[in-house]
Amino acid sequence: MGNKSEKSVGRLLILASRLHRARIGEKLQALSLFPGQEQVLEILASEGAMPMGELAGKLSVRPPTVSKTIARLSTQGLVQRSPDGGDGRLVRVQLTEEGESRAAALGSLLDEVESEMLDGLDGKDRKRLRKLLRKAVKSLGNAGGRSTGGADEDTETDEDDV
Repeated sequence: MGNKSEKSVGRLLILASRLHRARIGEKLQALSLFPGQEQVLEILASEGAMPMGELAGKLSVRPPTVSKTIARLSTQGLVQRSPDGGDGRLVRVQLTEEGESRAAALGSLLDEVESEMLDGLDGKDRKRLRKLLRKAVKSLGNAGGRSTGGADEDTETDEDDV
């Protein structure tokens, strides 16, 4: 009789997530970044400057967590903080020129890891996997009353099949 945990989808997702995160971490070293920092750079690159609280919401983390990450990225010269309007308590964060450069370099790095992860799956299997994972995310989000960050959107295109 086999071990029940070997057939657990949840355990396989955890293992896949850990391996994916470790691989991303290895690749991020080339850009002098740590896991998690790339998400901040990606959001700021795609959406522009924003208040720290809004950034925390987009990352689904608490404000102190994003504050620490921004402090580290600021030390590296990748982001800059400035007062947000007339309220001195609010801080707006944006990429510096160097931050924009690193954010641009992230695309190919993340694509490499994606390709490694999906190696051996054809376009149809990749599309099916994305669809199933979106459904799982939606179900867990609904069960816990949490936002799924758009993961439940079903917007596949032909280029997703490649």
